[in-house]
Amino acid sequence: METISKMACGRLEACGLKPSVQRLMIMEYLLSHCTHPTVEDIHKALGRRMPTLSRTTVYNTLRLFAGHKAATMITIDERRVCYDGVTKPHAHFYCRECGRIYDLDVENVPSIGGTLNIGGNLADEVQLYYKGVCAACAEKKQNIINIINKTNK
Repeated sequence: METISKMACGRLEACGLKPSVQRLMIMEYLLSHCTHPTVEDIHKALGRRMPTLSRTTVYNTLRLFAGHKAATMITIDERRVCYDGVTKPHAHFYCRECGRIYDLDVENVPSIGGTLNIGGNLADEVQLYYKGVCAACAEKKQNIINIINKTNK
């Protein structure tokens, strides 16, 4: 089985990026944490292991990864930008209650291998996402409603 370090190095090299220490650490984090982290999340997590790692370096590295298709930049929520180490086409679900972003296993997610002409516009990226209330938050809400209903009886 390939280690995360080898996978990270391979991803960077396949995308034409030189695997520096910082780039490897950030890519390893993306590949091992499927939480759709923000720049702040990654900086906070990796800063303990590498105190000299700046937030600017993390920001610039993630933008570089997105530009070379080594990672995906997710802009579902207008207040923050998240990153995903999964680069194959897949859908996301954004919960308006808890703010988490989940990967969804949805069939027929559009994929563009280069550019796609859509009404004369040339698209080179597709992001499919849904917004609403996740199952965990919906269950919490329902439990609260059930408790209130029992109390009022």
